[in-house]
Formats: sequence, C-alpha cells, structure tokens
Amino acid sequence: MDERNSSNVVELRNVTVKFDDDIILDNLSLAIKDKEFVTLLGPSGCGKTTTLRLIAGFLEPNSGEIIFDGVDVKNVPAHKRNVNTIFQRYALFPNYNVHDNIAFGLKVAKVPKDEIERRVAEMIELVNLKGFEKRPVQKLSGGQQQRVAIARAAINNPKVLLLDEPLAALDAKLRKDMQNELKAMQRRLGITFVFVTHDQEEALSMSDTVVVMDGGKIQQIGSPVDIYNEPKNAFVADFIGESNIIDGVMIKDRLVKFHNRKLECVDEGFEPFEPVDVVIRPEDVDIVHPDNALICGTVTSVTFKGVHYEIIIDVDGFKWMVQTTDESFVGDRVGLYIEPDAIHIMKKSEYSGTMGDYSYFSDEMEEISNPDAAIDAEDEDEKID
Repeated sequence: MDERNSSNVVELRNVTVKFDDDIILDNLSLAIKDKEFVTLLGPSGCGKTTTLRLIAGFLEPNSGEIIFDGVDVKNVPAHKRNVNTIFQRYALFPNYNVHDNIAFGLKVAKVPKDEIERRVAEMIELVNLKGFEKRPVQKLSGGQQQRVAIARAAINNPKVLLLDEPLAALDAKLRKDMQNELKAMQRRLGITFVFVTHDQEEALSMSDTVVVMDGGKIQQIGSPVDIYNEPKNAFVADFIGESNIIDGVMIKDRLVKFHNRKLECVDEGFEPFEPVDVVIRPEDVDIVHPDNALICGTVTSVTFKGVHYEIIIDVDGFKWMVQTTDESFVGDRVGLYIEPDAIHIMKKSEYSGTMGDYSYFSDEMEEISNPDAAIDAEDEDEKID
C-alpha cells in the first residue's frame, strides 16, 4: 500500500491524459482531503471535467496514479469505486416518484426493505423534500430535482460525491439558493464533494478549496480568499473576478514602478528591477482629484451597476476599471489613488500581457476589433502545428 497523508481521500499523481495528439491533462497532481468541498474551476476545455471523470473511473489516464484511500485504483472500474456522480442532467427515472428514485440504488443492492425505508426517510429529510415522497419527478422544479439527484447519489454512502456543473440549468435566483443548499448538505452528509464549474462566484461562495485550471494544468490551489487576494499569475487574477493587470518593474522590496510612476507596495522577495505583473482590483481604487494623484487618466465609460458605478479610465492607452459609489462622467480628467496593500505583485508568466486591460471585456470582442491580428495569430498557429 502507498504511503499517503491520512487526511487525503483522493490523490492524482502526475496524471497525463491525451486524445490523439492533444494533451488534455498535463502531468497533473492533486490531493483532496476527506470531508472537503473542492471546486475545479476553469474555462471550457481546461481539463476540469476530465479530472472528474478520472476520479469517477469513467476514463483511464495515459500515465500517472489515481490513489483512493491509499490504494491505486487506476484499473478499478467505476462501479467498484466508492464514489457517485451527479451530472448537469440529473438522469432521474421519469416514471418513478421521489421515494422510488432515491431508493433505487438500495433496491439494486438488495438492502432489506425496512432499512431502505429508514434510509430513504432520513435522506428525504436531509435534502428538505419531506412531503414530496410520492410526487412524480417530472412534476418537480429544477431545484427539487437536483435534491432528488443528490439524495439518490448520497444514500449509498459514497466517500466522494462528484458534481459536474449541476447548477448550470437553473435560473439565477434558484442557482444562488442551491449554492447555499449544496454547501449545507455537504456539511450534514459529512462526505467529500468535488464540484466542477466555470462560474467564479459559485466557486468562491461554496468551496473550502478552489482548484483553478487552464490548458490541462493547475494554475493555483487555495482557499477562496487566498485565490482572490493572492493570485499566482495573470490568468488566475483575470479569471477570478475583475483585475487591472499592468506591466511593472519591481525597483526594490516594497517599491514598484508602473505607468512611469513609483508606488509603495507590501510585496518583497523580487530581484531589483525585475519585470513583474501588477494586479489591482477595481474596488481597491479611489478616484481623486488629479492634483492629488501620481496616476491620472481620462474617463471613457461609466456604467451604473446598482450598488456601484463601473468606470473605465484611460491611462496612457491602458484601460483601467474602477468600481466606486462616486459618480464620474465621460471626459473627466481624474486621479487614481491606491493604498500600498491593494497593490499585488506577481511573477511574469505565459499569460503576461494577454489580459487585464478593459478596452474589451471578452477575447471575442477584441478579435472582432482587430481582425488582422486574429488572422496573423491563426497563421502563426498553423506554423506551430
């Protein structure tokens, strides 16, 4: 048996998955603790669902180990692993009522009838469906159907419950309600949840640990607070919430230069005059009179968001986003004031220079605005291929 951390229920060690010549997961390693709510977060195609399928046993890696409770289960089929999976489409039995859907797995396992009734009753109460036992699942709301799917998956006492974007089909208000419900259910059940989503707010609000993925690799693992406040690279900073990401130079410890201005910060440990990425969240910028600021720019856009204004400011051709309760107007000349502890310094990475400017909010719009650059990029991709 492998030596392992006794608190880890699942470990992926140096796992690689390839489809033809495409690398889907690239030497990925991940440890998931017992009774933890872990979210795999990233854009489409980043490898998060593939990771989930590996844990479930629906897919075998080309190389690497999948350790479950200290045992390599790479060659153990899905039905023999102590995990259950809930998909985006809940796959409930349409001709069964709530009770019979939840009881199905126990009946297949030939559990005694009185035990089935006891466990189904406990599970129905846990997922807040008391009184719905005889209702056909086709007559349930989306949120109620999800509760049935969770109860059916959890009643077999799996060690790990895998959830593949189960909230994607719900409307916005119900989705928020179910985020709270899922976290509460996970605590009551006392089992490990591994949740897949591309929704940043969902990941931050529900998780004990967030695993940010891109390009088949883990970009960062940490608590929601750590991921938001201390992103490791430009991808994480841009993907988790909004970020202004500016080219800078670390002059010395706690002093950085960007926009040709030197500002105090709290970061240290960089080489003198090392090129860096400077990350500043929009809510951490105060708009002040230009006479009172080192950095000044011109307001190019103002959008009222209800609780705040979202203001785009052009500073030397770089478009900053500022979120503030103070109104400004297009054409205003304004100053930007940033406290030292609001300036986060990151090492340069492969993502440097590709995001963090708010000329456009999406890659697609940026491509539309500059079709010649997009064609050049496609040509370059062909050369690489």
